[in-house]
Amino acid sequence: MQKPAKVQDKYFLKSLHEEIDLYDRKLAHMAKFEIFTSEEDRETAIAKMSLKRATLARTAQKLAEDGIEFQPADLPRSFRPQVQDSEPAKIA
Repeated sequence: MQKPAKVQDKYFLKSLHEEIDLYDRKLAHMAKFEIFTSEEDRETAIAKMSLKRATLARTAQKLAEDGIEFQPADLPRSFRPQVQDSEPAKIA
């Protein structure tokens, strides 16, 4: 029996972006707060999770290049352009 093909549309891309953002948060938590028995264990765990995240990121990038539409607000924070704050915000 054949599996139905995955529908790769804007909703699939949005869920990919959400999942990438989740992996970004997990990686940040793992790097700063999670306790491991050794630094080598930490690096191994981070490498495994980074590989999973990179696979998702490549898929999301390919879908965007193929013309699947998305909202810029739906992008994971790591995909958004970095804004340089040259001056602090002024409070009136």
